[in-house]
Amino acid sequence: MPISLLPLSRLAKKMKRYSKLSQESTSTMTSRLGEIFSNIEMIKSNSTQKIEGDRFAHDNRQLFKYLVKQIKVNALTNPVMEILGSIALGTVIYIGGVEVIEGRMSVGAFFAFSAGLFMLYTPIKKISKLYNMAQDAVVANCRMQELLNLEAKIISGDRNIDRVERVQFDEVSLEFNNKRVLDGINVDIKRGESIALVGDSGAGKSSFVNLLVRFYDPTDGEVLINGRDIKEYNLKSIHKRLAFVTQRVYIFNDTVAQNVAYGEKLDRDRVISALERAYALEFVEKLEDGIDTLLSENGNNLSGGERQRIALARALYKEPDLLILDEATSALDNRSELLIQKAIEEIRDRTITISIAHRLRHNRGGARIGNFGWFNRIGKKVGPVEGKTIRRRLFRKIGRGGIQERPYS
Repeated sequence: MPISLLPLSRLAKKMKRYSKLSQESTSTMTSRLGEIFSNIEMIKSNSTQKIEGDRFAHDNRQLFKYLVKQIKVNALTNPVMEILGSIALGTVIYIGGVEVIEGRMSVGAFFAFSAGLFMLYTPIKKISKLYNMAQDAVVANCRMQELLNLEAKIISGDRNIDRVERVQFDEVSLEFNNKRVLDGINVDIKRGESIALVGDSGAGKSSFVNLLVRFYDPTDGEVLINGRDIKEYNLKSIHKRLAFVTQRVYIFNDTVAQNVAYGEKLDRDRVISALERAYALEFVEKLEDGIDTLLSENGNNLSGGERQRIALARALYKEPDLLILDEATSALDNRSELLIQKAIEEIRDRTITISIAHRLRHNRGGARIGNFGWFNRIGKKVGPVEGKTIRRRLFRKIGRGGIQERPYS
């Protein structure tokens, strides 16, 4: 049956191509659905249900088109094999008949060969069908291998860290897509000290703290912890000693207690203590099952301020050496914000605290201010600057926009 290999191989190639396209379309459609559900409030408030429906319908049609083509190719396998089998059978009967008539082959040998051919036909037909069906798995495996073969750019070190006493940036620069985000940063922060980062959006404040979490490594210079390059330390041990509270709050589909103790061994007394210090215990106790209340995905059964306080409680639960706050109180009302600031002040002497905020009042109590943006516009090096002079300059800068200039206290 070598004659069947050519058409079957062509069908298999088509099957593989359409399988890849259908899997990519499925991925696109799933992403679209996730995007719609995540932004449902925005869609409803702008009455764009029809637009999103049309976009989803287009993705759905693309997927349907490729699935239909897959089915067509798969359906062609049986007819092709039947036709080729019929041609082969007719050829065998003709040639075998001639051989028997001319006496070069016995009738028994002819029937034995024909019987063997018929027995071989069914398995070959099944194998060809399975080969076509296997193309889905082949394509899925190729897509998986593309991900599995990606090499991590951030390599964990082998040294453990038990306590963070000092953080230093030594001539640190960082580039993204040939654009320099940080340039020659020098800063030295010891336990018990704080630094407040202010400046324009996109000036590099979040990039600064992301280097400490090792979401990426500096292009030039070194980030040092306790005098050693951060690359020497095990990633897990670094993350054990720091708490990172971002503007975007991550809540898991689990209980309040499990969310607060995330990544740590659950201790109910510590959970209650952390919630109390984050001024979240009051609203948690009003929930149906208290700290055992199950939170929905992304914390949709909590308000924005409640989610943020849960995130702060998670940070306080870890008792970190390094506390990083990236607009961590942006969703809180004034009273809650002042209470949270008070809670942070209480642990500030035991930690290194780095806070990011666009509003200067969030940085009350900061010993130093790192200004990312004001110096950019006059061409000087970006970096943390000590003293009240920069605070006054910042207030003058904002004062022109309507905020009254006054000394910062």
